[in-house]
Amino acid sequence: MRAAKIPLWLALAFSQAPAQQGNAVLFEGARLIVGDGSAALENSAFLVENNKFTRIGKKGEIRPPAGAARVDLSGKTVMPALIDAHTHLGWEVIRTGRIGAETYTRENLIDHLQHYAYYGIAAAQSMGIDRGDIPYQVRADPGPDRALFRTAGRGIAMPNAGPGADYWRPVAYGVNTEAEARKAVQELAAKKVDLVKIWVDDRNGTVEKLTPPLYRAIIDEAHKHHLRVGAHIFYLADAKELLRSGIDIFAHGIRDRDADDEVIALFKGHPNVYVIPNLPERETTEEDLRFASETVPAAEIKRMRDAIANQKPEAAQKAHEFFGIQARNLAKLQAAGVRIGFGTDSSVTIGWAAHQEMTDMVAAGMTPAQVLVAATKTAAELLKLDQLGTVAAGKSADFLVLDANPLDNINNTRRIDKVYLRGKELDRVGMRAAWLAQ
Repeated sequence: MRAAKIPLWLALAFSQAPAQQGNAVLFEGARLIVGDGSAALENSAFLVENNKFTRIGKKGEIRPPAGAARVDLSGKTVMPALIDAHTHLGWEVIRTGRIGAETYTRENLIDHLQHYAYYGIAAAQSMGIDRGDIPYQVRADPGPDRALFRTAGRGIAMPNAGPGADYWRPVAYGVNTEAEARKAVQELAAKKVDLVKIWVDDRNGTVEKLTPPLYRAIIDEAHKHHLRVGAHIFYLADAKELLRSGIDIFAHGIRDRDADDEVIALFKGHPNVYVIPNLPERETTEEDLRFASETVPAAEIKRMRDAIANQKPEAAQKAHEFFGIQARNLAKLQAAGVRIGFGTDSSVTIGWAAHQEMTDMVAAGMTPAQVLVAATKTAAELLKLDQLGTVAAGKSADFLVLDANPLDNINNTRRIDKVYLRGKELDRVGMRAAWLAQ
């Protein structure tokens, strides 16, 4: 494949901080959030060798190999890097906000994955609007300064009825018959997609919804190829029928009404199904904009701020009610023991929106500890990324060093001191400077 042409100064700015001499580094003194929901380990120590965690314990308990470097993290909190299981990356040009049919490029996708890394995200799954060979090329060539990439390739819907934006709709497969549906799955399987994405939504009566016979054929064919299927849904009735039909992942929660006892019982009868809530935006605060401004040019931040200021009261009330339905449903599913994953459904708020989503999940009733498990361990399991999700021996050393404890306040995930991906510290200062200088 042809490598993307990146200016030398930009490549240097995005390079990671120099590696320590030798392969072993002992990190000591931090509060350690493992990511599995267990109590944080105070005054911890963990050893990283050859870019993996090899030993975890208390400070003073781990004897490092000769020549190992030591990093004092006293007063800090360490947690696993985040996993975003539902994204739509590669489309928006972050520095200008432009997005359209012509903006999906390899360079743009890599830029988004670098922004994800900056905000502490180790891996991202793109759901159904990945065009051509670009997503597969990027997946096969993970750079040292970017999140890992997983793809569903082209999603499947009724003709011209899948993704919401007009410039996305030609990307998706449009199918009318079971034979066409199965053929689309077979083509995706040949590309070795990470899962199959379907849209089961009429978008408020404006398009035709994928029918049960068609999505049952898709699910059946995908399972024959050992692929899971993730569904974009809106309606409670569709969630029920998809559960009866063997769906594996819900890429959204139920959004039209409150979940009833029947759907809760169906979820309990299908305990391996994952739900990625993708809560609707509750509000964008000045704190959100400040966090975004670390990587987004001032002109784009001003545009966001102006849009917030110009929002009509009735639109704000409608958004509040829409959030309320999904928040209540998330709380019900969490209480019922459903597997809650994590995703942003993001195409235009790149990286920083993951932290906003965690804030919203806590506002919906989950505890900070539950949200951190969803955004690390469970999301990694959903994507079958066994090397990620927790701080444990044998796992890839992907972690955040924070200046405050997110178990006390979930917004403390934004207080990032350092990000380590695959054992190496990112040069976040250099990355930020390069982006804001463009």
